[in-house]
Amino acid sequence: RARALLQQLPPQDCDERYCPDLAEEERRQLRAFSAQRRREALGQGLACPVPGPCHGCPCKKCGRRLNKGDPGISASRLGDQFWHPSCFSCHLCHQPLVDLIYFQQDGRIYCGRHHAELFRPRCASCDQLIFMEECIEAEGRRWHLEHFCCLECDVPLRGQRYVMRSGRPCCCGCFETLFAEPCQACGDPIGADSEEATHQGLHWHARAACFCCSLCRKPLRGQPLTSRRGRLFCSETCSLGRDASSTASDSSDSAFASAPSPDS
Repeated sequence: RARALLQQLPPQDCDERYCPDLAEEERRQLRAFSAQRRREALGQGLACPVPGPCHGCPCKKCGRRLNKGDPGISASRLGDQFWHPSCFSCHLCHQPLVDLIYFQQDGRIYCGRHHAELFRPRCASCDQLIFMEECIEAEGRRWHLEHFCCLECDVPLRGQRYVMRSGRPCCCGCFETLFAEPCQACGDPIGADSEEATHQGLHWHARAACFCCSLCRKPLRGQPLTSRRGRLFCSETCSLGRDASSTASDSSDSAFASAPSPDS
């Protein structure tokens, strides 16, 4: 429960003590942002029996009838509305907010995290709101300028090429050293700039010199192929070590060649 509460209501969204690296102007903006949210949007959903005057009223979320005496949730900032306890949840993450702090916006209720993100981007690295005029946007997420760096060597990647690894950016040097798959033909790593062909969990450079029949050297990119003991062949005939010039392949198996990652 404690972890869920920290996720729903991050303390760094409202208390500068949890953001020790902020500049003074960012601290000022955080204080103003937090104060405005408390004044305009913050409330607490309270559980209570549905009163007689509200007998038969619909749940604000699901529309099903609420009868007198049923357990219901009221939210003072949203008027004389009632919710089923299971329906009183964040509009975006659907986490329950019964007896917890909620924020309202345009008639909808949100947990603190997702309400804040309606107005400010959140850094994918430190999980703090971004109050700087500039930030990095990549892969549909945002970063503080100083936090967009390689996951392995911490080199800043602003304006540099990178590859995403487990949701975090990695410089091309670290990617090729630590994560690039070796080519089954030449043994060299398949770098971020190289096209890659895969088959049954194995990897090749997609170039003709590497991704080709092990017997006749015919390029296999986009062509039917068969494999035997980790080696590729253009036909069953070649896989048996015979001349393929007189026998057509009856294989329907194919490998996929992929372009360099768009993340790079």
